[in-house]
Amino acid sequence: MVIILVLLLLNLMHPSHQKPRSSMTLRTSTPQHQSFNPRQRRDAAGRGGVYEHLGGAPRHRKLYCATKYHLQIHPNGRIDGTLEENNPFSILEIAAVDVGVVVIKGLFSDRYLAMNEKGGLYASAAFNQECEFMERIHELGYNTYASRNYQTTPPSTSTGISSRRRASAERLWYVSINGKGRPKRGLKTRRTEKASLFLPRVLGHKDHDMVHLLFNSSLGYRQTALRLAGKTGPRRQRHVSISRQFDD
Repeated sequence: MVIILVLLLLNLMHPSHQKPRSSMTLRTSTPQHQSFNPRQRRDAAGRGGVYEHLGGAPRHRKLYCATKYHLQIHPNGRIDGTLEENNPFSILEIAAVDVGVVVIKGLFSDRYLAMNEKGGLYASAAFNQECEFMERIHELGYNTYASRNYQTTPPSTSTGISSRRRASAERLWYVSINGKGRPKRGLKTRRTEKASLFLPRVLGHKDHDMVHLLFNSSLGYRQTALRLAGKTGPRRQRHVSISRQFDD
């Protein structure tokens, strides 16, 4: 009887009975290792280059307003809309800085879309808090972009104004391009109007070609684009296709 007990103890102490425990340790450590590496790769891709302050990988898009204009960012600080399909200054990079908050940058102008305290849109050479916009998806796939820092605040309760009127006075300030291709001031915008609705468009073949030349060619390509866009002249004659001049 004693011999049988000794054999049972030796059998339980055999290394073969300890393998399942070590395999469980490997299974629990593997998912942690796999979930850590992709996060490192995403950070490396999204925080490289000029986007070190951003938390997400940028995406290349064109913002097509419901007023039939593409939003474009000029190197001289001007913001407006263009009717051209292949205007380099309408090619944008959109990247997230927070949940539902994005930064919009012009690829060829190398400037950020921004809204100042008066509700005016401008192109900022450096990133700042005025460059942050709250992105919201609405009907038919259109998006709105409202300033994160500025909005119409309701009056104080001491003025005797009803709560219903105060609620209606609290409005966000939206990026907006009117029917003439000009930006509207934020305090005059509404979420439901066409001028504030933008459709993010994927780049076309010509747009991709221009982006490819921008990043893989000499710096003269960007300088040529800036010279062409900086030409002065009557406002009505400024809708000359820049992309056509690159093809010549």
